Parts: sequence; structure tokens; C-alpha cells
Amino acid sequence: QVQLAESGGGPVMAGGSLRLSCEASGSTASAFRTYAKGWFRQAPGKEREFVATISWSGGSTYYGASVKGRFTISRDNSKNTVYLQMDNLKPEDTAIYYCAASPSVSVVAAEYNLWGQGTQVTVSS
Repeated sequence: QVQLAESGGGPVMAGGSLRLSCEASGSTASAFRTYAKGWFRQAPGKEREFVATISWSGGSTYYGASVKGRFTISRDNSKNTVYLQMDNLKPEDTAIYYCAASPSVSVVAAEYNLWGQGTQVTVSS
């Protein structure tokens, strides 16, 4: 089995930066490399929102319009870890951030079949 665990969330002032990590662990963690990985977020009263996704090789990345140019997704398959570098954070970025795995790149949350527990990001103005 494999589990995804996010870390790196917390409080930050507007304009600041955070780097989220999502590490795969468990007996089949090496298989994490074969899946596209994504980041989603959900704020109170809002639908779960696509943030970013990256192909298994890291060769293709896609971003939601609200974060494009500010966030960067990357992965280090040797460490079974996916990262989300968040720069120029805004209060509107406040949400619980989830990492997830999918057989292929997708912006649709329902197509991801493995999810982490989430990490809270709170951006204060």
C-alpha cells in the first residue's frame, strides 16, 4: 500500500512563500513514480479547486488560472516526493491543500484515486 502525506503548511503573511511537500510512504511507495500527481485545495464554502498537476516523468505541468505564475509544482521521484512552491501568496489562497495521485494528468478531482490528509495554508493580509 501507499500513503500520501502533505507537510509544509501553516500561517503566512500575504506576499510570502511556502513550500508544500507530499511524500509517499508504505510498501508500494516506489509505484508513486508512475502516477501523475496533483494538488487541489478547498476553502470553506468553495468547491474543491484544481491547483496544479505534473506527469509521472515531470515533463508536463498544468496550473489553475488563479495560481499560474505564482505556484510551481515539481517532483523528485528518487525521494517519492512532490512539491508545491507557492510564492506571492494571497489571502484568497487560504485553504486546505491536498496532494493526490492519478493514472494520468487531470484537472478533475474525481479522477484522482489516492489522496493525502491535507495541510492547512492560512494567508493573512
